[in-house]
Amino acid sequence: MAHFNFEKMLSEATKLDGPLQHGPKLRYERKAMEASKRIQKGSESSLGLSPRSKSSENSGKTPKGLSQSRTPGKYGKMPNQKGKTPSKTPNKQSGPDRFIPSRSSQDIDLSHFAIMKDKGENEENDPDLSPSKAPYQSQLNNVLNKGDNPQDTKILSFNNKCPAATGHNNRMKVLYSYSKTTAPKSTTRNIPQQPDRILDAPELLDDYYLNLLDWSTSNILAVALGTAIYLWNATTCTISQLLNMQSENDYITGLSWTPEGGILAVGTNAGAVQLWDTEAEKLLRVMTGHAARVGSLSWNSHIVSSGSRSGAIHHHDVRVPDHHVGSLIEHTQEVCGLTWAPDGRHLASGGNDNVVNVWDTTLALEGVSPVQTFTHHLAAVKALAWCPWNPVVLASGGGTADRHIRLWNISNGACVNAIDTNSQVCSILWSSDHKEMISGHGYSQNQLTIWKYPQMNRIAELTGHEARVLSLTMSPCGTTVASAAADETIRLWKCFTKDKEKVKKTTQTKSVKETFSLPSRIR
Repeated sequence: MAHFNFEKMLSEATKLDGPLQHGPKLRYERKAMEASKRIQKGSESSLGLSPRSKSSENSGKTPKGLSQSRTPGKYGKMPNQKGKTPSKTPNKQSGPDRFIPSRSSQDIDLSHFAIMKDKGENEENDPDLSPSKAPYQSQLNNVLNKGDNPQDTKILSFNNKCPAATGHNNRMKVLYSYSKTTAPKSTTRNIPQQPDRILDAPELLDDYYLNLLDWSTSNILAVALGTAIYLWNATTCTISQLLNMQSENDYITGLSWTPEGGILAVGTNAGAVQLWDTEAEKLLRVMTGHAARVGSLSWNSHIVSSGSRSGAIHHHDVRVPDHHVGSLIEHTQEVCGLTWAPDGRHLASGGNDNVVNVWDTTLALEGVSPVQTFTHHLAAVKALAWCPWNPVVLASGGGTADRHIRLWNISNGACVNAIDTNSQVCSILWSSDHKEMISGHGYSQNQLTIWKYPQMNRIAELTGHEARVLSLTMSPCGTTVASAAADETIRLWKCFTKDKEKVKKTTQTKSVKETFSLPSRIR
């Protein structure tokens, strides 16, 4: 039986989810028992039933210097406590210990003020309250309660709002809304890496200095293949032959459409400039005057300028019988790049002498010196293009030994930017819709590169040609670029798709203008 009792005691000692059956009592239980014993002893002594204790006999023998208080001091504990902590409430039943925090000085001052105020109200009936304390109480009231009634105020309050800041007034309003969230607009667009169409161009001359491709405003693409010129209608996708040179030794060296379309200027290796009516397929006139082949042509209203291999630039007025109205003799070698500014105020020319000249319109027909001359390129300059939205910015590209695209400010002659393309620059075109430019290159990748203006960051590179890109031209809508290369192919790239929002705004603007242009009637 002894081992059963031992197991029972062991299980009770190790049980954690129930009260302990054996062990010392808790502190509050011991205090309650001691208090009940003291109350019981006191009642017995009052009835004369309890014997006289030793502590009462020795109460008159307390040594001097010791306090009669029951609270133990630094001299030890009272002899009648028997080594135990005295109770804080000896007259009542003691409970568990509780923490009484110390009140702040502000609470004590406020309570003291409330008591003194009550005495102040009965100052006439109270002889102990001095009238000299009234100013002190009023000042204390102003400091603690700001002059209010202390019974209506609180030292700590969570219901009242914090006071407004003094000396600062923020009148800003909320400028955003939580009701609608919009996703950020993408700044990049999808540029197809493959051509939209490929056209065969047999017998296309692989000559860097010639310009054998041009796209008219009537959406007709003209290309010179050897001794013949072919027209491809981009709307109907039909092909027709415009002319064919009579002699095998003659060939086409340059093409340029009029700004209105319909008339095509043709340069030949014999130094002549021919004007053709493409709709009637008829030769209008032949303008001579050059001593060598005409490789570059550019129109400015009714004047067509032609650059020759001799380095001379001639201006032809197609309205008059005596067409030659001026010459510019400045280049020492072949003029392979020639273009008029969109506003018609300046003419830019590039030659095999690595020089770019800029001529003023008012002085260009008089044969004076150019207003600007740029000699930074180290190779022939064929690629020339004017910025469509800023007529004082000119882009030029150098050949194999240079490989740079340079941006010029013709107003002050400064080079705004210079980019090393690492390949021969054959042609440059601007896109006004996206503020970008595209360049055609030769060795080694034979690619088309799209640049972001004005940072001149590479956006995309279009590859596919197996030989150098000789010429570039853009469709009248500004979305498609045609590239003619020495691999005898013409590739069409849709790399400048228009923004739908811009097209919508342009259409709405045109409709509004047409509405206001209608004649009004008065009834």
